[in-house]
Amino acid sequence: MSDTHADRENGSYDVIVLGAGPVGQNVADRARAAGLGVAVVERELVGGECSYWACVPSKALLRPVIAVADARRVDGAREAVTGRLGTGGVFGRRNRYVTDWDDSGQAAFVTSLGADLFRGLGRLDGPRRVTVTGDDGTTHHLTARHAVALATGSRPVLPDIPGMAEARPWTNRQGTDSSTVPARLAVVGGGGVGVEMATLWQGLGSQVSLLARRPLLPRMEPFAGELVADGLAKAGADVRIGAEVAALHRPDPRGPVTLTLADGSRLEADEVMFATGRAPRTDDIGLETVGLTPGSWLDVDTTCLVAGVEGAWLYAVGDVNHRALLTHQGKYQGRTAGDAMAARAAGRPLDDAPWGDHATTADQHAVPQVFFTDPEAAAVGLSAEQAVRAGHRTKSVDVDFTAAQGANLYADGYRGKARMVVDLDREVLLGVTFVGPGVSELLHSATVAVAAEVPLKRLRHAIACFPTVSEIWLFLLAAYERG
Repeated sequence: MSDTHADRENGSYDVIVLGAGPVGQNVADRARAAGLGVAVVERELVGGECSYWACVPSKALLRPVIAVADARRVDGAREAVTGRLGTGGVFGRRNRYVTDWDDSGQAAFVTSLGADLFRGLGRLDGPRRVTVTGDDGTTHHLTARHAVALATGSRPVLPDIPGMAEARPWTNRQGTDSSTVPARLAVVGGGGVGVEMATLWQGLGSQVSLLARRPLLPRMEPFAGELVADGLAKAGADVRIGAEVAALHRPDPRGPVTLTLADGSRLEADEVMFATGRAPRTDDIGLETVGLTPGSWLDVDTTCLVAGVEGAWLYAVGDVNHRALLTHQGKYQGRTAGDAMAARAAGRPLDDAPWGDHATTADQHAVPQVFFTDPEAAAVGLSAEQAVRAGHRTKSVDVDFTAAQGANLYADGYRGKARMVVDLDREVLLGVTFVGPGVSELLHSATVAVAAEVPLKRLRHAIACFPTVSEIWLFLLAAYERG
């Protein structure tokens, strides 16, 4: 390992990271902590999609919507909620959290680690080599002694529908950086981005039509999508399940867009947003120079080493490996991969057995996810159907949140549901799902229980304070014990 000034002047580093979003930053942080010399390359804003067009701005925008919805559920508080949300304040709050799309603070964090930051398009140029081309045409040739990490993220995919270019649709970027509320917004797609954007813009005053071919949130328990759909409908959104867009028409760029559906019906909106999937940002990063296919998702092992590349030097972390397109999961991978790079560079044995220091075991068994809708939907681990498909002998336990007095005090007329999926052979949890107001803050307790494989006989001794929403654990466990 070396990190001398002369090496850096020659473009030689121990580790090169392509992508300076949260995932790449975690790789750089762990590699630098181990004494490795690190270069970080970013083509856009340091902080990536999450910081400026996804997680951070969407949650900054959603929080006022959910806060008002929560207040309206409490007698005495709802009387104080008058008028509509102040959109100027909501958008200003978003702007503060994305620092007005100024990445100087995050760039300073990267360099504070002792890493060198290169701005421009980074491309592989053969094994352990990276070429960086700046916007001004300048070129840097970098070499990695030990590792290159690909943390380039993903981009939205627009379906091949007639009239798509003419319609000039929104993607998640326009959905989070726009500061004008369209009178009518059509959101196409029933996954996490679709339901959050529908919740957000309906709350800000748009008349939202949510069009989904399948039930909402199809990767979660069915009741999650059902309760979220019901919540959107009660907020005034037009939720259409089984709807498919066949064509778009927008002859006047400043006029409305007409959506023709597969059943022949039509819908007019002032803007249309597509949240119909993601593709890896690997099409222009030089994968062909190391025998990989440009534009492909990258298959990795438990340490995030890319399969099919000799020499144990190329890693793929975050969205590009398609394991879980979630910022927190990518950061976990980044920490693990950075530690694995350090171990390999020092010649130390890897602890890559399940749940080891150099293993991303949680990617298979304990992925947590939250959708900040109204009600919120939160889950970790396997759904009941996924657990059965995986060959487990299971029992699912469902409890209505009204069983917990803390939930009733949290919101008058609280409506929500919880499920835990139990492995009957080991009596540990395989998965937990919560749907209801405020349940996002419950999820980490479930994540600990699933990841640690806490026996149910021990979990019953983890006492929930009265009166809190967390009391739902007591009722889940009691329902299981009753059989």
